[in-house]
Amino acid sequence: MDAYEVNRLRAALAMFVADVFASVPRRDQRARGECYLRGLMLDGRRKSIQPMAERLPDGNMQALQQFVNQSPWDPLPVRQRIAERLTTVVSPEVWVIDDVSFPKCGKASVGVARQYCGALGKRANCQVAVSVHAASDTASCPLEWQLYLPREWTDEPDRCSRAGVPDNVAHQEKWRLALDLLDTLATWQLTAPVVVADAGYGVSTAFRLGLEERGLSYVLALNGKEVAHPEDVEPHRPGYGGLGPPTLPRYRTPPRSISTLATEAGAERFTEVTWRQGSKGAMTSRFMVLTVRPAGKQSLAAAQEAGGGRNRWDGVLPTQTLLVEWPDGQDAPTNYWISNLPATTPTADLVRWAKMRWRIEHDYRELKHGLGLDHFEGRTWRGWHHHVTLVTAAQAFLTLRRLDPKVPAPARVSTRPSTHSRTC
Repeated sequence: MDAYEVNRLRAALAMFVADVFASVPRRDQRARGECYLRGLMLDGRRKSIQPMAERLPDGNMQALQQFVNQSPWDPLPVRQRIAERLTTVVSPEVWVIDDVSFPKCGKASVGVARQYCGALGKRANCQVAVSVHAASDTASCPLEWQLYLPREWTDEPDRCSRAGVPDNVAHQEKWRLALDLLDTLATWQLTAPVVVADAGYGVSTAFRLGLEERGLSYVLALNGKEVAHPEDVEPHRPGYGGLGPPTLPRYRTPPRSISTLATEAGAERFTEVTWRQGSKGAMTSRFMVLTVRPAGKQSLAAAQEAGGGRNRWDGVLPTQTLLVEWPDGQDAPTNYWISNLPATTPTADLVRWAKMRWRIEHDYRELKHGLGLDHFEGRTWRGWHHHVTLVTAAQAFLTLRRLDPKVPAPARVSTRPSTHSRTC
């Protein structure tokens, strides 16, 4: 937005800040929050503190630095209030679990390490965060964030201390972080309609079992190399001779890749489904639903990791619904999703939920390029979580304006890519 439009919205923004930042105790802190949000929404190539302060008539770089990096205000109640307001307005059909990466220079920024960077499509020096978003076909909003700490950080307590990492924060796999975020959202009395995620989460048996333990429905992407048994293959339980513990049931045939099972089902089983209207017309492809028995890396240990116990584990995973896409013109199926929803669920619904991850990718252009999600130059745990909370608030404010039919919507903030994607 230009300065005129940002200034025109100051009264509405002040009311929004008074609501979502009500947990921030001091009036001057709330004023800094409102100033920071204006800086994020105002046109400009960089959305780090110094250039934002220079663009704002009331910008005070030292005060904004202190507010974001040192001030002890708790971002969690702010994100809770944003989540409460936005889930009511967005009416999400799914919650999307996602990773987001931030390329970095140097080694001092909290959580930075050489790891897979989705923003660059390769291993690189970056930070990675796990997030949960509420999404529909018309809008999405981040609900909760957590920065991922690689082991090389948690194995060096002094390094964590210098970056202000709380003592109770330990290394956790991303799927565990995602479950923790869902648990936090549950304490806010928010319930996921359907959880969707990419194959990085879908291939994790422990993650899927963790969702089951929480009573959550899911549609998770898989890769075609994952293995399963057909629905009609029953596990065999050897007779119990009375010596030692009972033998767990076992399959007598090896599992096969889900790509093989899908291909063997035959192209004639695939039906055409349209899931939404895109910019170039209807989004249509061919899909099939199968019932399978997942296999492969599943184990008793995975069930116990996810919170189950031996008495609740019979050595075999329950049947699952497999959604497969085989587009016209392709020689074989191309995409796969696994779900704990019944196979009788309308295929059109499964497809719509599976494909709804597009919405947060769409809105990441605003979060990153328009609102400076990846422009933060601070190095501390507190500063990073304050910054993403403020970016979430700015996007929430713009989303509320766009979805409110009673007010003229503000122009969408610029989504032109910055020429400086790495921050040091």
